[in-house]
Amino acid sequence: MKQTEQELLTRSNSTCELCGSKENLSPIAVEPREDNLLVCATCKSQIENPDSMDANHWRCLNDSMWSEFPAVKIMAWRLLNRIQAEGWPRDLLDMLYLDDEEADWAKASGDGVEADENAVVHKDSNGAILEAGDTVVLIKDLDVKGANFTAKRGTAVRNITLVHDNPEHIEGRVEGQKIVILTQYVKK
Repeated sequence: MKQTEQELLTRSNSTCELCGSKENLSPIAVEPREDNLLVCATCKSQIENPDSMDANHWRCLNDSMWSEFPAVKIMAWRLLNRIQAEGWPRDLLDMLYLDDEEADWAKASGDGVEADENAVVHKDSNGAILEAGDTVVLIKDLDVKGANFTAKRGTAVRNITLVHDNPEHIEGRVEGQKIVILTQYVKK
């Protein structure tokens, strides 16, 4: 149901339903339904121009994703999917609950659908999915080429980074050296 601007102002307490700003508010449609939500100029600009998105602005979704209004939850889901490569949005997406009808509505925009199908997924030796910032343990002694040392089995590698174009490689620091490690030799 399409809401009037006055209904949105009342519902949102005259604040942006995504970031909480009180400046330059206007309604935006959450397609394909005729539901609206009230957003500030900053949020609206980034929603309408995905290439100009500032991922840090969207940390506010940590609060707004819990809204009781489906349109707000749907928009939060779509935005988190757009920026999930940042790492932290994936954690929020894992917590965000959408019932089947809401999930279909959220996916109707195409946000998050392609990303899931084409995403490079890094898995450890046991098949557990690795994420940036994880701590892994080496399951085998590894000779580190060019550094003249052996990374011993059982060594913890903290705060790993993922090689975005290769699901079999991660990067991490061992003995102060940043090295590339094959995922088949680590476990979470």
